[in-house]
Amino acid sequence: MQKLDKEQHVSVIIPTFNRSKMVSEAVSSVLEQTRPASEIIVIDDGSTDDTARTLAAFGDAIRLFSFPNSGISAARNRGIDRARYGLIAFLDSDDLWLKDKLACQLAFMKSNTETMICYTDEIWLKSNVRVNQGDRHKKPDGWIFEPSLHLCLVSPSSVLIRKKVFETIGLFDEELPVCEDYDFWLRAAHRFPFKFIDRSLIIKRGGHPDQLSHTYWGMDRFRIQVLQKLLAQPDLSPVQRRQVLQVILEKSSIIAHGCHIRNKTAEEHYFQAIEQTARKELSQL
Repeated sequence: MQKLDKEQHVSVIIPTFNRSKMVSEAVSSVLEQTRPASEIIVIDDGSTDDTARTLAAFGDAIRLFSFPNSGISAARNRGIDRARYGLIAFLDSDDLWLKDKLACQLAFMKSNTETMICYTDEIWLKSNVRVNQGDRHKKPDGWIFEPSLHLCLVSPSSVLIRKKVFETIGLFDEELPVCEDYDFWLRAAHRFPFKFIDRSLIIKRGGHPDQLSHTYWGMDRFRIQVLQKLLAQPDLSPVQRRQVLQVILEKSSIIAHGCHIRNKTAEEHYFQAIEQTARKELSQL
């Protein structure tokens, strides 16, 4: 009975770094859920602002762990390692949950015990102004591997995932400075269907300068790295392999052109070689 109970309870993991006000609002959005989480784990990834003092005000309502700065993947992984329950929910410290987010997803997972991962739609704010999602960001349901190759369609803050998934495919890749979520969802999506709950239950807040997407140019450089790693998956089907190679071909061509414009000759040649390799392998399939 104890194991069954753990499988029906949620550990929420909130990684944060130097976002004192935002992380406080994020934690509060979890505490205000109509269906409470069983535990809230906050991983302070080496903050140097007043994050520790701000989080201390929550007292026993959260489990707070502090570590030297190691990046978002390490922070999430440390949270997973410390989670005591069978369902995991993530909340990025710049995002918020609407009040019935957990209640809705828990009801779904209870009624669909075979589902390993479910996720929701989202509201986007940029500099506190609501913006509309483009058609290309429309969320798919079920086997989402192929559409997820082109761009990251799953927000970590929207997911409820059974802890067994991590036991099957591993944790977040700590070697990736960005696109670690793109990597993880692809590894999961080629094994499991993702069930989409067509309700906007999270708020994604963008436009602030410390977003990782503002730190690196050419994010597809890292997505290509992820796709190359994905080709090494031993259980990738022939159809999936072709799909991965096609996207590598597309993205490497675009990045090579971007490198050419920026006079990054060595990088241009590097991505041209990747493009040629992908084209050759595709021709042999």
